[in-house]
Amino acid sequence: MIDRRLLQHFDWLFLGLTLVIGGIGILALYSAVNANADMTEVGRLVYVKQSYWLGISSGVMILLLLFSYRWLSRMAFPIYGASIVLLLTVFFLGKEVSGSQRWLVLGPVSIQPSEMMKISLAIMLARYFSESATKDGFSLQGLWKPLIWTILPFVLILKQPDLGTGLILLLIAGSVTVFVKIERRSLLCLTAAGIAVSGMAWFFLKGYQKQRISAFLDPQGDPLGAGYHIIQSKIAVGSGLFFGKGFLKGTQNALSFIPEQHTDFIFSVLAEEWGFLGSVTIIILYLLLIIWGLSVAVRSKDPFGTVLAVGLTSMIFWQTFINVAMVLALLPVVGVPLPLISYGGSSMLANMVAIGILLNISMRRFLFKD
Repeated sequence: MIDRRLLQHFDWLFLGLTLVIGGIGILALYSAVNANADMTEVGRLVYVKQSYWLGISSGVMILLLLFSYRWLSRMAFPIYGASIVLLLTVFFLGKEVSGSQRWLVLGPVSIQPSEMMKISLAIMLARYFSESATKDGFSLQGLWKPLIWTILPFVLILKQPDLGTGLILLLIAGSVTVFVKIERRSLLCLTAAGIAVSGMAWFFLKGYQKQRISAFLDPQGDPLGAGYHIIQSKIAVGSGLFFGKGFLKGTQNALSFIPEQHTDFIFSVLAEEWGFLGSVTIIILYLLLIIWGLSVAVRSKDPFGTVLAVGLTSMIFWQTFINVAMVLALLPVVGVPLPLISYGGSSMLANMVAIGILLNISMRRFLFKD
């Protein structure tokens, strides 16, 4: 059971903030599917399923609070290993949807192992960096293990294919690595290597991924094909003006012009119906959540807790930033969901687990031992 002293340090405000964002997501999904004339009867139930996932994920989050987060440090290798096994299992038993093999079917539900891989990687890196830190900082020799732990799941996820989730893994690892102390020469070498690899990555992308990048640079070059997503998204966002068209009154969504309106482009639905004012409000809510996550890292007196909080907060930040930038045509379409709002049980569970761990670190910040 949770000690009463721990409850005194519990961040009720930010638990409420999380649930508010999740509630906004359910409203947005209700609008996205019920205002869309082309949505099937089964498709119209996605907001109900999302409500179930929000409830289940909240229950998992509460369970995480019953145990000290330091337990995760001891279990880092088993958790990481289990995540890798699940990623490998996808290639043999995974369900294929729209050309991608990312899901494992477990009875009535489908799970996406790559979502939980984000949590596993953050835990693994937090354990290593907190236990191996030195006064002089990490050299290249000290970074080869984190590099392998990051590249292995990245390659497996890229093979599914799922470029968006793979990029989030790299960004989590990059954020944590920049946060911990690194020798200046090592940092310059890593930066140069990253730029070189990014330049060569074009030759390893699949055809549709290259089309998305080309469409980002010139949407009008293929307005009915690769550029369609970006063009329609920009129209929806712009048509919302300052106050929006109103709940369930978005015409771009109702006429099925917004692609993937309940997943990757849910922010387009929000922007059209709630306008600039509503969009900024949602971004501010995310900003508060991210600032709180960073404050958890700053207040933690435990190196493992500090690094883990940075990794999990970076996960939420990068998903939010990439999704909103993608919808606004500031980045290519890479398939990254908006945390707590886009439809997806695995995504909801992963983000709620991350927030649960952050709450755990926060409420135990005054404890020096289990």
